[in-house]
Parts: sequence; C-alpha cells; structure tokens
Amino acid sequence: MNKLDLALSRRHLLLGGSLASLAGAVGMMPRPGFARMAMPTNQVPYFYRFRIGESDATLVSDGLLPLGDPNGAFLGLTKEEITRQLTENFLPTNKVVLEQNILVINIGDKTVLFDTGMGSSHLFGPTTGQMMKTLAAAGIDPKAIDAVVMSHAHIDHCGGIMGDDGSLNFPNAQLYITKADYDYWTNETTVGPKLKAFYDQAKRNLTPNLDRIHFIKDHEEFLPGITALYAPGHSVGHTIFMINSGKDSLCYIGDLTHHPVLLMEKPLTEFAYDTDPKQSAQSRVRMLSMLADNRIPIIAYHFAWPGMGHVARQGDGFRYLPAPMEIMQLSPA
Repeated sequence: MNKLDLALSRRHLLLGGSLASLAGAVGMMPRPGFARMAMPTNQVPYFYRFRIGESDATLVSDGLLPLGDPNGAFLGLTKEEITRQLTENFLPTNKVVLEQNILVINIGDKTVLFDTGMGSSHLFGPTTGQMMKTLAAAGIDPKAIDAVVMSHAHIDHCGGIMGDDGSLNFPNAQLYITKADYDYWTNETTVGPKLKAFYDQAKRNLTPNLDRIHFIKDHEEFLPGITALYAPGHSVGHTIFMINSGKDSLCYIGDLTHHPVLLMEKPLTEFAYDTDPKQSAQSRVRMLSMLADNRIPIIAYHFAWPGMGHVARQGDGFRYLPAPMEIMQLSPA
C-alpha cells in the first residue's frame, strides 16, 4: 500500500467515525430513505428529433428486443472472450438486449420511414411492437408516410406494415426492399422450419402489398437523397442506406452490426441469425471500413438508444462512438 492509499484509507475511516458519532448524537442510526410519492414504473414511448442537412428527422422506438445469452448468438468467440469484451465495456455478461431504432425523415418532398419493428409478434418477449405508439407520441401521422424502406425482411424489420385486423398501418406509402429478400423470406421452403415465425411475418406483411413494392437495386438512388448499398449476408438482400441532405450525409446501417462491441472489436465474429455468416462478416468489414475512413455518421437499428454515432478503426476491428444527443429548441407557441 502506497502513501496515497494510506491517506485515503485514513480519511475514509475518520469520515465514517464522524458520521457514526453524528448519527448517535441525534439519536438516529442510518436507515433507508422513503420517498413521499411512489415512483411510476411504466416506461413512456420515446422519440428523438434531430436535423441532417436541410432535413428534419425523428427516431422512434419499437421497444427493447431481449436477445438473451450472448454465447448463443455471437459465434466464433470463446465464452472467456465474450465476457472480456462485455466486462471491459461495462455491459452485462449474461444477456444482450437490443434496441429497435426506427428513423423517420422528411427529405425532398417525401416523408420516409426506415424499418417497421416486430408488429404484434412477441417472439422475443412483450417489450417489442411499440412503433405505432411512439409515432403517435412523436406527433407523426402514419397516413403522412410516403415511403417505407426496409433494410431486409426479418421479423423485426417488416412486422409493422400491417395491423392485426389486416389494415395498412401506412396506407399511402410505397414500400422499398430488395427482390432477393422478398423472394427468400416469403418462400416457406427457402426459409425452413426453424425460422417459420420469420416466414409467417414476411408473408403476412409483404405479400399483400406486392403491388406497391419497389424492388431496390445496389447503388440506386431510389428516392431523392437516399441511395441503396447492398451489404448481404445477414440476409440475402440486406441493404444499408446512404442519406444525403444539403452538405450532410448519414448512413442508416440496419443490421450491418447488431452489437456495438461484440461485432465491432472482432468484426469477423459470426452472428447466429445470419443467412450466410461469412458473407455477412465480409460485408460488415467492407462497409464499416468505408464509414470509418470517410467519417460518415451512422444510425444503427439495434444499438443503444438512439443509435447515432460514428465508427472508428481500432486495431484489426472497430469501435463505436455514440454521438451526444442535442435537444432541439421548441418553436414558440
């Protein structure tokens, strides 16, 4: 023990003795405090407004998606390595909980929404399926959405297109997705029995809307200021989107990486829900390299709320740096 340790220990001892003497002097011993009002326990829907270039944007949440034990989802890492990475980043080692960050942006003359959450499916628990509630809380009318863009057709990205009663949640919107993903996830044979819930979700939400789907192509600017970049592997047609407004750029990366640590520090780590894990890892390295080298800000669908930040190179991998939230000033009433 050095001199500084001794000094601190002595200071804590003296302070503890003083507090005990004070408590005794007033006839009280330390006890738990009790609030005058019970603290509410329900979580309100949350949203976040920001600007990119000349465009107004809002992020809304579809709710938390508990993934469970990280050892069952992040493959190719030892249990000790997973524990090390999570511990060093002050994250729990026994469970992974993902967010679902849905972007809504006014760009050009269109209001565009990216991905639609789980809908009413509770495959990952009861905390998902909050999109329609959070849109309402944010003051966004689903009827005003002109375009719904999907990074891919997984259960947690296409689930909010249709209501449980068969109605359209976004009745005036054109839908955008790759044909590869549409064809794969609406075919029960290619999906297979293990992911039948994924097939059921895609079939219920996508098939009734085939006549209003535009199949996007790689490097296509399919909406003003929005360009598709294929990043396959997580699904056969997984796509990320470069958004340009004024002098600013932003990349919506969908499921390029699900976790800000476990698929970043060692980006060749494989993920259990990838259709082609090795192709997915190569897409991840290629796209994260581009984003880091060009210092392009990102929105990640599954990162901790609100999922905005930057990617930087770190050794043989990457690190994620969350951007500070900037609360926009309210307009005068």
